[in-house]
Amino acid sequence: MSRLVWENWAGNQQGLPRAVAEPSSAAEVLAVLARARRDGRTVKAVGSGHSFTAIAATSGVLLDLDRMRGITAVDLPARRVRVLAGTPLYELNPALEDLGLALPNLGDIDRQTIAGAVATGTHGTGARRHGVAAAVTGVRLATADGSLLWCSAEEEADFFWAAQVGLGALGVVTEVELQCVPAFLLHAREGSGRLEDLLEGEAHRAAAAHDHFEFYWFPHTSRVQTKRNDRTDLPVSPLPRWRGWLDDELLANGAFELLNRVGARAPRTIPSLARVSSRALSDREYVDRSWRVFCTPRRVRFVECEYAVPRAALADVVGALRDWVEDHDVAVPFPVEVRVLAGDDVWLSTAYQRDTAYVAVHQYHRRVQPAYFDAFERIARDHAGRPHWGKLHTLTADDLAPLYPRFDDFRAVRDLLDPERLFRNPHLDRILG
Repeated sequence: MSRLVWENWAGNQQGLPRAVAEPSSAAEVLAVLARARRDGRTVKAVGSGHSFTAIAATSGVLLDLDRMRGITAVDLPARRVRVLAGTPLYELNPALEDLGLALPNLGDIDRQTIAGAVATGTHGTGARRHGVAAAVTGVRLATADGSLLWCSAEEEADFFWAAQVGLGALGVVTEVELQCVPAFLLHAREGSGRLEDLLEGEAHRAAAAHDHFEFYWFPHTSRVQTKRNDRTDLPVSPLPRWRGWLDDELLANGAFELLNRVGARAPRTIPSLARVSSRALSDREYVDRSWRVFCTPRRVRFVECEYAVPRAALADVVGALRDWVEDHDVAVPFPVEVRVLAGDDVWLSTAYQRDTAYVAVHQYHRRVQPAYFDAFERIARDHAGRPHWGKLHTLTADDLAPLYPRFDDFRAVRDLLDPERLFRNPHLDRILG
């Protein structure tokens, strides 16, 4: 064990753990927990640090799961795999491809570990699809009392429904079992459009017509970039290497970083720069492996606030945000991302029992305007918005409890599994009480 300053990917959260442990097995995790109990210290597991909240910050023992990675078991007839908690998605996706399998849905970033993605409710998009946690069929937890607990829908079911999106509050996830699907290709079509058309009904029609739909609105303009992805039997036809480098590296990362640096020093230039940015990416169409289409590189550092609202409220929320930006002296260089998801039965899923629209607002990490996040949060809360568990928000347990019908059930499971709060930190104190 050694001591260090921990910082998340965005650099907006820090912690000073008293000790750091790097276990390579579930047995070693249990040994760390036993020492922490003996020494009266709390424990927090950490993955890639891609959450924007302080969910993994601790002054106790930081449990780095980087050495616990890889697929441990495969049931090809059932299309199920077991995966160690620290496995990053960028390693898991091609490993599943080698088995002829894939996760049915993914977010647009693959830097997270599988346990971190599940714990915070990473979702993706698709009006008939579910988030990543809905693919979890089993979870192995190292619990506060020194046990290794396997839970699933058939075994310790209440623990399972809580642990699917467990927030790191129930124990240390050491392994997950995932229900996969046969590997599939996506036909990707990306183009431009007008925000007014999407808010007047095109967004709902596109979400219904395509397997995976999302759009990006560029504040200070009426322009949007749309992404329509559909499962296909067409032959693989990926983007030429030069085109992928031009769009995803030079324009979406290199030039966009420069735009944000200029905007941070001269905010009044941002509306003009936003108009340039909204026209930088041209239409494109290609066919590739699902995970190559879902996930794109994100090298420009930012902080993010995202809320899940009832899908019927999509136009009202985005329209109100547009009106607020137009009426206030703010300069927003990052596009607003809008996605959709079908309702599910995962207790703390942001899509629990309602068809959902996700609206995400981003700010460059060097220039954060609190008023922008505050305004967006007020708008989302007016529509029963549920904040993404891994992204910035100000809600407390009292605010969250009415939004989740199984919130008290989750807290009851926490009381059973961690009565002495071995896994607590100030962030969990705020959101769970």
